[in-house]
Amino acid sequence: MTDMWIFEAACGLGDADNLFVEGAEQNAAKQICETCPVRCECLVTALDNHISTGVWGGMTERERRALLRRNPHVSSWRTIVEAASPPVPRRRDGRTNGNGTRPAKPADGRGDGLPVVAGGRPQGVRYTVS
Repeated sequence: MTDMWIFEAACGLGDADNLFVEGAEQNAAKQICETCPVRCECLVTALDNHISTGVWGGMTERERRALLRRNPHVSSWRTIVEAASPPVPRRRDGRTNGNGTRPAKPADGRGDGLPVVAGGRPQGVRYTVS
């Protein structure tokens, strides 16, 4: 996999320091991710590489740590993240259209939007769209 997705990231136009903040400022950083067309790729990169700082793919460092702690057996998050994420519109050339979609919110209220997995397979995922 290449890291070419970085060039389509919504945060690429702003100051990267805005994604490496603490406390309530993380909510503003997460809003940048809401409509990002490469949110899945970003989150998969952070989870697969155990990146411990900053907001990646709409999740704070604390949210990612909790998810990794609940699922220590997962070695690749791509399938799980893609299954839990709404599709992003693509242009005819296969690239994202740049405006993304509003992410679905989990019906279970856990807040991370990803299923707890057992044996490396996603469990039932229910979403409500807001």
